[in-house]
Amino acid sequence: MAEIVLKVYVQPRSSKNEIVGPYRDGIKVRVTAAPVEGRANEALLRFLAKEFGVTPSSIEILRGHRSREKIIIIAASLDRELQALQGTFKKSC
Repeated sequence: MAEIVLKVYVQPRSSKNEIVGPYRDGIKVRVTAAPVEGRANEALLRFLAKEFGVTPSSIEILRGHRSREKIIIIAASLDRELQALQGTFKKSC
């Protein structure tokens, strides 16, 4: 089991869920949910789970529950992570 730690900058109330790309020292992710009652955090976790091909329970917010800047940990098999990253690189090339 491998763990990946990401710094994520979240932009809530976007028109669509998407990974924008590198931003400062992390990545920027847009989510459609509003930052009310944890909805944006839930949307972020579901979206990242889908993008990385893992279950939402494999992703956790370590720090930044009430901030746009978050530290996320993704725990999954290394094979899945590599396949997800490989797919991401193919899309951007």
